[in-house]
Amino acid sequence: MRSTLVPLLLCSLLLCACGGGGGESTASTPQTPTTPTPDPQTPAPVTGDWYQPQVGDDWQIQLTGTVNTSYDVALYDIDLFDSSTALIQQLHQQGARVICYFSAGTFEDWREDASQFATDDYGYEVDGWPGEYWLDITSSTVQAVMQARLELAQTKGCDGVDPDNVDGYQHSTGFNLGYNDQLQYNRWLANSAHELGLSVGLKNDLNQVTDLVDYMDFAINEQCFNYGECDYLTPFVNANKPVFNIEYNSQYVSDASARSELCQQAASAGLSTLVLPKKLNGNFRYSCQD
Repeated sequence: MRSTLVPLLLCSLLLCACGGGGGESTASTPQTPTTPTPDPQTPAPVTGDWYQPQVGDDWQIQLTGTVNTSYDVALYDIDLFDSSTALIQQLHQQGARVICYFSAGTFEDWREDASQFATDDYGYEVDGWPGEYWLDITSSTVQAVMQARLELAQTKGCDGVDPDNVDGYQHSTGFNLGYNDQLQYNRWLANSAHELGLSVGLKNDLNQVTDLVDYMDFAINEQCFNYGECDYLTPFVNANKPVFNIEYNSQYVSDASARSELCQQAASAGLSTLVLPKKLNGNFRYSCQD
């Protein structure tokens, strides 16, 4: 799911890759966050030894359908629940690392652990995604479920995680979430993943990059070139942490010269960019790293 830059974007927001189903949908009306105040309980980043993707790594993300395992890439990003341990082992045997995707900010009524949430843990439905609702990230129950998901990723053999929808404070969620609520939650996610030996990425949430770059190992972004937002990701590149970027604009599929120009810009910015279908179903793939 794409994040919203508030108040910098004048265009309508599109949501992408939400709920493991991939694709774009019309976002709920974003809330303008209040000016953040210093967090009096800032935890230090957890230190340790875990998988660290490299700047310039080629990669693939597929969240729906039968995963195409034929790509010679450094890492795959696949759905935590829909991917078997056997698939993860196969990718490892091919020499690829595995990042496991899950939604950390929304309730999805089709997930196997949906019954673990309390009914007051989720609020407004995510526009365009039936059965998906924003979560109250301040809830201890929500955090317990997310801890269990991180432990599932470790048990399955994932090398890292891609927690999505970590920008609820910018949307109409049904909860009074502020900048620091989101920041504390995202830092907790990162530290909890690291305590389990998992790498962790920041999905979109561009407004909090500078506050989170020290906690995250990489960033995954949707359409920063399309929206003119790539400069917000520079702190990751400067910290020698990769930015894995996805673009969905159809011109990059149909126009080879436009795609070549995109890839030149991506190389200049230090981003690992893919052109993919909005549903992230593996129907096609163009990589600027090829």
